[in-house]
Amino acid sequence: MLERVFHLTEKGTTVRTELVAGFTTFITMVYVVFVIPGMLSAAGMDKGALFVATCLVAGLSTIAMGLYANWPIGLAPGLGLNAFFAYAVVLGMGYSWQQAMGGVFWGGIGFMLLSLFRVREWIVDSIPDSLRSGITCGIGFFLAIIGLKNAGIVVANPATFVTMGDITAFQPLMACLSLCLILAFAQRKMKSAVLLAIAIVSVIALIGDDSVSFSGVVAAPPSIEPILGGLDIMGALNVEMIGVIVAFLFVNLFDTTGTLIAVGDRAGLVGKDGSVENMRKAMVTDGTASWIGALFGAPTVTSYIESAAGVSVGGKTGLTAVVVGLLFLLMLFFSPLAAMVPSYATAGALLYVAILMTSSLVKIDWDDLTEAGPVVITALMMPLSFSISNGIALGFISYPIIKLLAGRHSEVSVSMWVLAAIFASKFYFFGV
Repeated sequence: MLERVFHLTEKGTTVRTELVAGFTTFITMVYVVFVIPGMLSAAGMDKGALFVATCLVAGLSTIAMGLYANWPIGLAPGLGLNAFFAYAVVLGMGYSWQQAMGGVFWGGIGFMLLSLFRVREWIVDSIPDSLRSGITCGIGFFLAIIGLKNAGIVVANPATFVTMGDITAFQPLMACLSLCLILAFAQRKMKSAVLLAIAIVSVIALIGDDSVSFSGVVAAPPSIEPILGGLDIMGALNVEMIGVIVAFLFVNLFDTTGTLIAVGDRAGLVGKDGSVENMRKAMVTDGTASWIGALFGAPTVTSYIESAAGVSVGGKTGLTAVVVGLLFLLMLFFSPLAAMVPSYATAGALLYVAILMTSSLVKIDWDDLTEAGPVVITALMMPLSFSISNGIALGFISYPIIKLLAGRHSEVSVSMWVLAAIFASKFYFFGV
């Protein structure tokens, strides 16, 4: 049966190899079940229900990826978009989490339709590589400021907006330790660098922080009822939410496309002519998972680059993904461990992901200011405006204008002008 479904012999792999690869990918991804609930609870959502939703959505969507697309890719709610959801859309813009989840739903529907009707290729191909790098970097900066804020390393200041907090206090020290451990472990090529660092800091917190307590390892899953089906689909259909929905759509589009191509290439799924095996199926699965995840109460689901860890040890088929998904479902019974992890233990994970994402700046041609300028505008305005959508909008508006004024308007595609006009109209008629 496994041979018929996953074509193991054709792909040059075995059941044992796929099992090892699945476990490897899971170990590198499982930190999301500790990070996501803590992050989204700031938006007023129930932390226990979020743990269940994260496990369910990650498990079911990853299994679907394995069975439908036969790809060794793990899926889960994305850190960048979850940070945008909680801190920008809900806390910053004042929407309820139900409305914001409705925005996730419509963004997922849009992503799925773009994948089904092959519009995705047109959009991705028409947007300059520099702006894609700027968006990735900007999300990294956005994650960084959230991680620093949650850890107490950066605090508000009425005179300078932000300043350094008391880094000698216990929580900031533990957040710094978490980041240092992750970086050191990752440099040593340890597959579970993030999870191991979170575990070490949580144990230290158990000893030195009275607010952290141990309540067991295994238990029945908490109820998902507080967030299940709580999204406000119709409430998200207003003009003010257009920028939010577009941000959910485009960021997931770029992130997923880049991840699938990178991991697919390492798994031998990219042909010599550049064609990618079952790419459309993989994109449809990812897009479908996003809007279905919103029904469960889990914001935008995306493909995880950590899947490359499983591919590196031989994973080549969807059996790897099925193993990952089953392990996520098994995590449902380990909710006491998730409840014990303090937010500062996961702050290091956010900063680590931020470092990885900002590395995209090396791809920029800094001698060409018509390319570098919009990248910097995009990347800086995301954290400074506390909005991924504003950063994307300003980048898309500035790019064609700078090219036009520099006498290089022929380098701008028609779709870029259309997108710039849409974002400019949004600012003019509806404000920020």
